[in-house]
Amino acid sequence: MSILDKNARIVVKIGSNTLTHSTGNLNLRRMETLVRTLSDFKNYGHEVVLVSSGAVQAGIAKMGLKRRPDNVEEKMALSAIGQAELMQVYDSFFSTYGHTVAQILMTRDVIDYPARRSAAESTFRELLKLGVVPIVNENDSVSSEELQKFGGNDTLSAYVAIVCGADILINMSDIDGLFDCDPRKNPDAKLIDRVDEINETILSYAGGAGSERGTGGMITKIKAAEIVTSAGIPMLIVNGKNPEALYEISDGKHIGTYFAAKKRV
Repeated sequence: MSILDKNARIVVKIGSNTLTHSTGNLNLRRMETLVRTLSDFKNYGHEVVLVSSGAVQAGIAKMGLKRRPDNVEEKMALSAIGQAELMQVYDSFFSTYGHTVAQILMTRDVIDYPARRSAAESTFRELLKLGVVPIVNENDSVSSEELQKFGGNDTLSAYVAIVCGADILINMSDIDGLFDCDPRKNPDAKLIDRVDEINETILSYAGGAGSERGTGGMITKIKAAEIVTSAGIPMLIVNGKNPEALYEISDGKHIGTYFAAKKRV
């Protein structure tokens, strides 16, 4: 049985490592495949919200820099440059498949202040009603405390799923899911296909802070799962290397790691 019901509201999160080549430049082929797949989901009747990382990395590539800067102010500036580049690419690809996108940049105060949260809920509701694909990112360019507030787009995607009333959050990573140890170091690592409770054992399986091109690791994904499943929304971690794997999920095939939602009271 598919975990995606017909006419489901889906939040898809994709990280910087998945969006870029090892050179740091945008992986246009993968982005186009993702957009085509999500467009097909919309044609099928699903509502789609995309939480996309990659603004800082796109800015780095645009400016021809060799490495990710440590300076917060430089990251903010590069984010402003890269966000424009990122949205231009998404708009071009989605337009090719007949869909309109909208940009939403969020900071943590949108979640923390009821009036702002209500405004965000209304915006998502109206955009989805119009058939638009909201593309969400953290507002790195105006908030020097952004990384400390949200902790990256894994956490942001969990809150976006809650704010827009999603049926599921699909976190597309650069790994197949949660393993009992690091599969990059241990070829005998076992994939955990389902998590019903996030306990100390599950937390012990995660670690590390991601790679140079990203800001998160598996621990941030598990923390995101804690947030979203507590709100009654399941989360799935899958490998984003082949975005067409989303079709397998729709067809009822089990891939990745599924975090079951807690029952809503």
